[in-house]
Amino acid sequence: MVSPVTVVKSEGPKLVPFFKATCVYFVLWLPSTSPSWVSALIKCLPIFCLWLFLLAHGLGFLLAHPSATRIFVGLVFSALGDAFLIWQDQGYFVHGLLMFAVTHMLYASAFGMRPLALRTGLVMAVLSCLAYALLYPCLSDAFTYLVGVYVALIGFMGWRAMAGLRLVGAAWRWTELAAGSGAVLFIISDLTIALNKFCFLVPYSRALIMSTYYAAQMLIALSAVESREPMEDYRLSKAN
Repeated sequence: MVSPVTVVKSEGPKLVPFFKATCVYFVLWLPSTSPSWVSALIKCLPIFCLWLFLLAHGLGFLLAHPSATRIFVGLVFSALGDAFLIWQDQGYFVHGLLMFAVTHMLYASAFGMRPLALRTGLVMAVLSCLAYALLYPCLSDAFTYLVGVYVALIGFMGWRAMAGLRLVGAAWRWTELAAGSGAVLFIISDLTIALNKFCFLVPYSRALIMSTYYAAQMLIALSAVESREPMEDYRLSKAN
């Protein structure tokens, strides 16, 4: 098992651009009422930095590990979703919703179906139903179905992210904790978006949404570092 101190020493420097880009976003705090390509770039910049974070481990790493590749592609779709949501009031909210739906499918695929963890799945199914029940009275027209599908997808992603989580024992891996924590933060971020858009104004919604979102994406990107596929072949090939 890799110690947290080792993780910080090895991965921390690669995440410095992400932290700087996140600080730039919160310091500039460009008004959401005046969407522009500049505001889209500033919003997407932390995600671009997570692309670079994964690429810093080598293209060979991504090619050798399909789960890491899927997380990378999920980050690409996330950036597209972020850009669309800049212009959500101009009719691009559904486009952003679809981009993030693809992201959750890619993340769920990256996390895999082993172990199955049916109890965790049942808990996530109940929580997803409760979340949709909370939102349902506020939804209308196509959003009644679109939000329902989206809740199911992010709930499924959360199940797969937390299915392999083991906090004790020899099977414990920090990357699984990162994946599970990232999924929970992503769900909190998206639920806040939905409540704020469809139900009622959430105080400090933008700060809550973006802080949990960036943290979620960072943790999910970190979970790709120690891939769920066996690493031995890749380590040997790199050593040679």
